[in-house]
Amino acid sequence: MKIDVKEFLKPCGCGRKHEIVVDDIIIDSGAVKELPEILKRSAYADKKSLVMICDENTYEAAGRQVEELVPELKKIVLDPENLHANEHGVEAAKKGLDEIGDVDLMIAVGSGTIHDITRYHAYEMKIPFFSIPTAASVDGFVSTVAAMTWHGFKKSFTAVSPIVVIADTDIFKKAPLRLTASGVSDLLGKYTALADWKITHLLTGEYICDEICKMEYEALDRLRASLGGLTTGDKDAYENLMYGLLLSGLAMQMTGNSRPASGAEHHMSHLWEMEVINDYIDFYHGEKVGVGLVLASKIYHKAAERMLEGDFQVKDSMPVETDLIQENFNKPGMYEIIMEENTPNLLDEVDSAKLIEYKEEIASIIREIPTAEELIAMIDQVEGVKSLEDLGFDESYQAKTANLSPYVRARITFMRLLKFYDFYEEVISC
Repeated sequence: MKIDVKEFLKPCGCGRKHEIVVDDIIIDSGAVKELPEILKRSAYADKKSLVMICDENTYEAAGRQVEELVPELKKIVLDPENLHANEHGVEAAKKGLDEIGDVDLMIAVGSGTIHDITRYHAYEMKIPFFSIPTAASVDGFVSTVAAMTWHGFKKSFTAVSPIVVIADTDIFKKAPLRLTASGVSDLLGKYTALADWKITHLLTGEYICDEICKMEYEALDRLRASLGGLTTGDKDAYENLMYGLLLSGLAMQMTGNSRPASGAEHHMSHLWEMEVINDYIDFYHGEKVGVGLVLASKIYHKAAERMLEGDFQVKDSMPVETDLIQENFNKPGMYEIIMEENTPNLLDEVDSAKLIEYKEEIASIIREIPTAEELIAMIDQVEGVKSLEDLGFDESYQAKTANLSPYVRARITFMRLLKFYDFYEEVISC
């Protein structure tokens, strides 16, 4: 499967000229063998000093083969123990880069963490990089931001997308099923992300692209049809998953931000990663997103039922809950960072009367999200993580997470809009 990136640059009905910063995407068995020929192309022929960034596990999965294909390649092999996309992972890679000296092009061989560390340094060094995913585990391979936990705070750093993605099915379908399940959950998270986008557009007129939404829903349909094949190693099933994950990244590039791919489900994951209401939990990004997705779906569907009953009121305005933030985001410097993220208050843009006026339209958008039970059944097909209990939390974390997570990002979601409604406490509770 070769993705023609030019297809995403065609004139769009939304009126915007979309931009893609990826030259080439290949998803196929044996795709990595094309690397030497790709490097000979005129666009990359002047790149003489190449370095591969991987860890000990991904070196064995694909790095050794890459090294054999490109003998002049230098390599940085990181210790996978406690390796994360944070200041420590960045510093470990920088140490290797400093020892190597001049670098013209980097090749990321790994999954989400390796890619975020590589894209961070590629941006800092103003050089391009190639992507060779070793697992279909996240949707951030072609992201233009590096999502990192930096000194305890969840931050998105301006970074760069790979200019070439070589996704070799023979490599990423051999990844542990847990990593694949993480990718499934990350992709399924688009259901709530897209609903958040559509509801916000309805209420505030925020820009939205129907074509981007359509292509994401089509990728979700392909994923759902492929779930059974992911446990049997079916080539097409794995390629459909990888296609959906890369498409999600392209959707972010086309939009200019992460709106098509990240909503309430990601904000929940970010909250847990910031360790505001919990200690550190050793789970993949997509696993936490999957739990956030199930919780968000459960809460959203309960809210839709209450809206359609018609017996509810909304507040005229919803100020930022500074006391709540100060009480809970209490690590040194965290309150100030969260308040900066929430200034100005995005809910000032919302005419709360529209929450009543458009209640049927909002409920209709929510009904496009599979129910919590349906999502759990999908995640179960790949033996994935889907509940608070799976993460080691008890049921009380649902209300805490729903209440606090909307403040971790400057973005309107329905989870944050729910604070207007008089049934808020009812629907966020178990």
